[in-house]
Amino acid sequence: MTLNEFAPGAMLEITKLTGSGAVKRRIMDMGLTRGTRLYIRKVAPLGDPLELTARGYELSLRKADAVMIEVRDAGSTQEAAA
Repeated sequence: MTLNEFAPGAMLEITKLTGSGAVKRRIMDMGLTRGTRLYIRKVAPLGDPLELTARGYELSLRKADAVMIEVRDAGSTQEAAA
């Protein structure tokens, strides 16, 4: 499943990054790499952008970028993302 398919409150782990070139590099530069745990804090009313907590910081990610991030469910607590 991809990141954009989950609701706020989900605790996830990145399993794969799809896409290529500059977009994939930008996602990786934000610290979103395989094995990183994410907590979905909020999703805007129209689904774009998503507000996440990853590696102890908060970031916003466009829906178009979230589609390129494959994830799996990693539990239900926010503390694991810190």
